[in-house]
Parts: sequence; structure tokens; C-alpha cells
Amino acid sequence: MKEKVLITGGAGFIGRFVADELLRRGHQVRVLDSLIEQVHGDCERPAGLADDVELVRADVRNGDAVMKALQGVDSVIHLAAEVGVGQSMYAVERYTSVNDVGTAVLFEKLIEQPVRRVVTASSMSIYGEGLYRDADGALIENAERGATASGKGGWDPLDAQGRPLTPVATPEWKRPNLASIYALNKYVQERMTLILSQPYGIEGVCLRLFNVYGPGQALSNPYTGVLAIFASRLLNGQAPMIFEDGEQRRDFVYVGDVARAFADALELPGLSGEVFNIGSGHDRSVTEVATELSKAMGQKIAPEIVGKTRIGDIRHCFCDTSKAADKLDFHARQDFGEGLAELAEWVAEQTAVDRVDQARAELEARGLVA
Repeated sequence: MKEKVLITGGAGFIGRFVADELLRRGHQVRVLDSLIEQVHGDCERPAGLADDVELVRADVRNGDAVMKALQGVDSVIHLAAEVGVGQSMYAVERYTSVNDVGTAVLFEKLIEQPVRRVVTASSMSIYGEGLYRDADGALIENAERGATASGKGGWDPLDAQGRPLTPVATPEWKRPNLASIYALNKYVQERMTLILSQPYGIEGVCLRLFNVYGPGQALSNPYTGVLAIFASRLLNGQAPMIFEDGEQRRDFVYVGDVARAFADALELPGLSGEVFNIGSGHDRSVTEVATELSKAMGQKIAPEIVGKTRIGDIRHCFCDTSKAADKLDFHARQDFGEGLAELAEWVAEQTAVDRVDQARAELEARGLVA
């Protein structure tokens, strides 16, 4: 069944790939996006947005604009959000307004103009620390950091007896542990979707995205995905800056795979009320990823290990993909090395303003780096 789909925040990095995927499947696509300067610079229409996409430039908090954008729409993919853990810890009103109030405005209008399904982008950040296993084999959901402010005593979480914990893949059933305002916002978006969809006859689905990477990221935004930040530094001849000791582990998933997950979550039957992790199923250290990206970009710049932590950061969190594999038939297809090569090729054709030092100074001035 071909539909007209509204993508909020659809002019952004992930949204443009989702739009392309939906167009390939024969859907019509309308995008609502405010095109904020921090992400898009000064532009009327992002270069990567397909010509067949109808663009409505408006803020998701503008109820009249949202209502107009919903006219004739069959389903919604809700991506509109301020992103980034660090900035959320001081731009609190802005993040909460765009992310939480924006979602509330969207659903108020959906009550008046229901659609078949809403798929909302959630985040792995809601987990806080990922799932761990202790020395006795028990699973630990509420791990706490073992590090002091300076990292003395180790960066990794410990159990009650002071023994090290082993990180394991994090499944959807792990209870949230909200360690940043961004994490709180994303959890509110997720819960609002599930709470408000069913009573009004709308199917609600949420995707908890892990670290998404690929060509088209906002290279000049110092609060975007970590690979884009690293690429911006390398493009400007600077070392990627890594907090703590660089051994924290994450799951990096290619944006094309993520776009496919959104399209499947929109189309497949029997998913109402479900929440899915979307990741590659492979964990890598941040240092490993920075080193591999440097090689892919033809650089010999080693990462700078800062040895400090940012408030709101977590140590290890990577993806258990079994539920998405079972119910969405989702399997990440992109080889990581090939994905990095594609990112590096795209970055080589870009210019980027490196604002990482400025962003770090802003965090340090507010006592958010220890």
C-alpha cells in the first residue's frame, strides 16, 4: 500500500535517507523541518534532499504549520529533535521545548487528524549505562560508574563488592537510566508516542537508534554524531578528541540501514506499541573507530585522549538486535569498513568549520567536564 508520509525533521541527516528509501518504495514524501542554522547552515533547501520531496519549512512547535503539513497524510515518521547529550545539559529549555513540546504539538494535531501509524525516533541514550554481567554471572541493569572525576580507580562500572562488570549487548527490556536531558527528552518522545497513539486509533512504533553514521552528516555541528565530529577534526588537520581513555564501547550503524528500518517499521503489520533497538550488533571502542576513520581519510593523525569525562556520558552501551531481527527482519547490511570508506569519500568533498574546541570550552565553563 503506497502512502503519503510526513517526516518531521526530514531535511536532516537521517531524514534525507529515510525520504529516499520511502520514495524508492513508491510512497509520496512531505517533510516538515525548521532548517536550523546549527545543523543546516544558511540554506533554503538542503542539497541532499530529493527533488521529489515536498518541503514545508516550519517549526514542529507551530501547531498551525503542523496541522497544514498533516493534510492528506497517511502516516508520520517523527524525527524532529534537538540532538546531542552535551549541549542538552545547558540548553535545557531549548531541548525540552523542541523535543517534548514539539512532540506534544504533533500529537495534539494528530488527535484532530489521525493517521494510520507514527514511527518515532528514540535513542540508545535512554538506557544510560548498558547492560552488564557481574563476576557471578548475574545481569546488572543499574550499573554505576567506578571512575572518580579524574578517572582514578578506573572508568568502568563496578559491582557492590568493587569487582569489575562485563558489558553485554543491551536489549529493549533493560530499564531506562536517564543520564542527560537529551536522554530524558527522547524517553518522553517515546512514551508520548505510545501513550497517545492507541486511544486515538493510531499505531505507534518507536526505534531506539544507536550511533548512526554515513555521508551527509552535519560536519560543522559539534554536538552531532561522534563520527561526524571526528571527520570534521580530521578534515581540518586536527586530532579527533576522545574523552576518558577511549576504550568506551559503542555500536555504529550505517544510515542506509537505519532508513530501511524506518521504512519497514512504517509498513510491516502487527507492530503497534512496539519498541526496537536499531544497531549493527557489533561493538567497537571509540579509539578504534577514530583510528579507522583517520586511515579511511588518508590521514596519519592519532586521536587525542583527553582523560576527562563529560557529565551525562556513559561508559559502555551497545545493541542487542535480536528483537528487531525477529519482528522487523532487520539485519544491518553495511560492512563497517566500507561504510567508513563511503563517509571518507564524501567528507573529502566537503568543507567544515571545526567547532569542537569551542564546544568543549562551553562545557568546561559550565563545569560539565571533569
